[in-house]
Amino acid sequence: MRALAQFGHRVITVLWRLLFALTFFFAATSVNLIIGDNHTFGTSTTYVTTFFILGLVLFLLALRTYPRARRWAYSVFVEHQVRTASLLFALVVIGQIVFVSFVHPVSGFDSGMLNYAAVSVKHVQEPNIVAYYSLNQNNLPIMLLMRKIVVLTGQTSWQFFDFLTLALVDLSALINLRTVVILRRRSLGTALYLQAGWLAVFPSILMPYTDAWSIPFVALSLLGAAVISQRRFSLSHRSLGAALVGVSGAITYFIKPSAIIPLIAMIIVLLLTWLEQAQHWTRAGVTLTLCLGLTIGVSGASVYTVTNHAIKNQDYIAIDYSRNIPAIHFAAMGIYGQGGYAPRQAEAMAMLPTKAQKTAYSKEKLLKRLRQLGPWGYLRFLYQKQRNNTADGTFGWLKEGTFFRENQKPSQKGFANQLKNFIFLYGEHIADFRFLAQVWWVLLLGLIALSWGKQRGFREILRLALLGGFIFLLLFEGGRSRYLIQYLPCFLILATLDAPVTLRNLKAFVRHYRGAPAEPVSETVPIASVASVAPVAPVAASNTTAAQVPTTSIADHSLPLASTPAPATEKTAEITAAATPETPHSNAANVDAIPAKAAPIDPTAAAPSSKLERSNAHLLQSLNLVDQRTADHLHRPPEQQE
Repeated sequence: MRALAQFGHRVITVLWRLLFALTFFFAATSVNLIIGDNHTFGTSTTYVTTFFILGLVLFLLALRTYPRARRWAYSVFVEHQVRTASLLFALVVIGQIVFVSFVHPVSGFDSGMLNYAAVSVKHVQEPNIVAYYSLNQNNLPIMLLMRKIVVLTGQTSWQFFDFLTLALVDLSALINLRTVVILRRRSLGTALYLQAGWLAVFPSILMPYTDAWSIPFVALSLLGAAVISQRRFSLSHRSLGAALVGVSGAITYFIKPSAIIPLIAMIIVLLLTWLEQAQHWTRAGVTLTLCLGLTIGVSGASVYTVTNHAIKNQDYIAIDYSRNIPAIHFAAMGIYGQGGYAPRQAEAMAMLPTKAQKTAYSKEKLLKRLRQLGPWGYLRFLYQKQRNNTADGTFGWLKEGTFFRENQKPSQKGFANQLKNFIFLYGEHIADFRFLAQVWWVLLLGLIALSWGKQRGFREILRLALLGGFIFLLLFEGGRSRYLIQYLPCFLILATLDAPVTLRNLKAFVRHYRGAPAEPVSETVPIASVASVAPVAPVAASNTTAAQVPTTSIADHSLPLASTPAPATEKTAEITAAATPETPHSNAANVDAIPAKAAPIDPTAAAPSSKLERSNAHLLQSLNLVDQRTADHLHRPPEQQE
């Protein structure tokens, strides 16, 4: 069983490294990062991008040049990061509210169809609306939910649903923060920075559609999984977490079926862990696993049964359930063009009367395309499709047909139009928005991509969730990064957890590039650790040399010693006092007063050939320094020793 589990972990790791490396590369080379004229979109960045870059450069130069500025920045953004990031988060939320208050355009495509059908009974009687929901029955649950909200609140405006979308998106951010607190409380400041940055460049709050509405339920699933993964919680708390996973997973399935991939990833990783760890095979371990699994299953099945019954027996709109589009249609669309929406195939789905005919048509299109591409052609297609699926940091903004129904070229008059110029197709600052959103996206992906190394536990759940999302979008309809919105909680939490590892890796890379010694594993050696080593032979304080101190006792032990020579400290003196027996002529009481000054290094000496030898050399040099200064002190006249 352990071999099977380890094989599963290796498969996940290999596929993850391959697809995420491509994702990071595609994002870092996106056309959104072009400064100046962008011939791909026919746009150009303005003074907004220029001021952003200049401000960033000046800030970095100030940190590099002025110690006072560096101390201030460290105090504000690092030592008090939770307070600072919380303030930034609050300012972003206020900005969102102002933004939606002034900008709330009516959308076309699918989100417009949801709103149009939900606000009026007369609308759902129109033949084109009935035909749309007969074909796209996956959008029926969220439309009925929106209709329920209309009945309860009496609100039908697009602005109302924009504010509701804003609330759901921000709620997901708060849930993400709670998940981070459970997993690693000290990373809360990093999480706040990342969440604030995301919300600042996420205009999809103007799109009341399944993408944004599924985010909080995905976040709730991850929160429940985090509670389950922590052994410090009681059985009752972990059972509540399991129930939360089941309920949120069932709701997610009805809003956006592909968003349950994180739930599937959690089950797979927990299964692999269960197979790998022997304690799960005990009676208590099996009982706990069955209890949590049963809670997830019962809670999820209950919500699914009740919701499915309500949908099947709804009488708000009369649809033809036999006209539902089969799943293979989305696989057939996903292999043509850019891997996204194919109008001709969609028209065929509307024309063919039965589900069997639709299935046969889509299967034929799929096999025909596979034969046309061949093995290598299909791999090249997947390579390009992964770029289309993940590179765009705006998440496919403005890439749907009839994105907004109003004029896409706003004027320069009024505050609302000034805001629209950042998000409308022909707005003056649309290139600035694309640039800023892409910078944030590259930063987020970079925190994940550069955290190389073996990772298990909750990070592996998040990695497998994203890996599953990548594979799903490669096999089915994709072609634009809008479909990544549903997986944003996974990106954000994983980047938060990986940030410390990435920072450590970057520091190690910079030291290696500069030829500097490796960072010490530990600045000092615990006294108990040294005391547990075989004692060092007594030596005379007046004539001690490094060659006279035995090294075999230290070399036989693995201690967290520093890997490079470091200045002697008070802790080093305590180590010497504990490791070297006191002689009648020693003056150990004055060791604590020794100045922290490192002994000179002989440039002609051969460099240690291993990390252990470097550690031994460091300790020997510290002992030599202490004993030499003690000897100098003892050879002074008595009046100078005082």
